Amino acid sequence: MNELTKAEEQVMQYIWNLEKGFLKDIVEQFPEPKPAYTTISTVVRVLVKKKYLTFNTYGKIREYYPTVSKDTYFKRHMKEVIGNFFSGSPSKFALFFANNEDLNLTELEKMKLMLEDRIRKLKEKND
Repeated sequence: MNELTKAEEQVMQYIWNLEKGFLKDIVEQFPEPKPAYTTISTVVRVLVKKKYLTFNTYGKIREYYPTVSKDTYFKRHMKEVIGNFFSGSPSKFALFFANNEDLNLTELEKMKLMLEDRIRKLKEKND
């Protein structure tokens, strides 16, 4: 799976939200000032070539939809980030956020509860 540029990722975010759509639907998602229609068309063609999007044709019009879910893309992207910046260690990744000065006690407690819930579910699954 090829990595996405910022522009490609932005178009994919809109497509994931739409679930499927025509080029005009994608362009409408952009805030003002909207990029040129031809610019978005080019990005969409690249996404089709990279196999992130496919389409149904209705006459001369194409309706685009994703071939990769947002969840699948995010998981793959996070694995790369963890691999590249945290020596492949999810623990180092978590510790990075735990040590982040922007996190307050409430946010850390939420993280703790989510981790405890995940641990409990894994233990139940293994029993």
